[in-house]
Amino acid sequence: MKTLWKAAALALVTWTAMASAQTWPDKPVTLVVPFPPGGSTDQVARAVAPRLAEKLRQSFVVENKAGATGTIGASFVQRAAPDGQTFLVTSLGPLVIVPHLLKSLPYDPLKDFDLITVAVQSPNVLVVPAASPHRSVADVVAHLKAHPGKMSFASAGHGSSDHLTAELFWQQTGTQGVHIPYKGGAPAHADLIGGQVDASFQNINAVIQHIRAGKMRALAVTSPRRSPVLPDLPTLAEAGVKNVEVASWQAIVAPKGLPPALRDKAHAAFVEALNEPKVRDQFVSLGYEMVAGTPQQFAAFQRQEYARWKTVIETGKITID
Repeated sequence: MKTLWKAAALALVTWTAMASAQTWPDKPVTLVVPFPPGGSTDQVARAVAPRLAEKLRQSFVVENKAGATGTIGASFVQRAAPDGQTFLVTSLGPLVIVPHLLKSLPYDPLKDFDLITVAVQSPNVLVVPAASPHRSVADVVAHLKAHPGKMSFASAGHGSSDHLTAELFWQQTGTQGVHIPYKGGAPAHADLIGGQVDASFQNINAVIQHIRAGKMRALAVTSPRRSPVLPDLPTLAEAGVKNVEVASWQAIVAPKGLPPALRDKAHAAFVEALNEPKVRDQFVSLGYEMVAGTPQQFAAFQRQEYARWKTVIETGKITID
């Protein structure tokens, strides 16, 4: 009799999950961005939200919950019900970098989320103000060596890809600059343009318009190959700095426990939105590379990135003050 009851209960749970997937979404869905408006992650969320709304005939609302290097927004989603009404659109920081920087993290990035897809990735680009005397990577390295601990590098915040790219750059060149963290990419861009900071490794898609407008000078990209949007710009390896190949990436995750059928439907919807020609063309024109892979591919990639940044952080003895 117990076996029959267990079988009946399992059948009911399965049926409920399937019914939930069929009707999803039956009320507005929130896409949480754990950073301020205007950055790369916000850009991704706001590009796919209207496409999802149009396809699924339901509102998809972008909500910025910034703070604590992205962990406030990530924690909010981790605590949300796994019912398909809340998703996290995030950069790599809260998932593979910040866990190695904070002694106490309110979530386990490898266990507390259902992975949906890595949406896009893009290289970082070393930029300086347009009026900077530095016109090459060699100039920057020479200045760092002549003035150790003096040259300032802006970032979108502790644990961001631009922060860790700078740290990796210093490790590989045997130099040391000064990290200046901002609360998001937009204020970092403003101070870089204004000359309040000396340099930065920024997501190429976030600063391409400033480079094209002549407000920032680009010196090199962190990809293994030159970027199609800046084909005349050398890679860091071409400029003489090896082993600083970094891709910033944005991904979508959900609270742990999403019913499999609902997760599959959500994954298909996000991938379709990302691959819509208008969205794809917009991203590619800004220097993004489309990924839109499977949850299984995401899991393997997350483990790889998690291990890589752990090594960089431990080697550099990097901490958040």
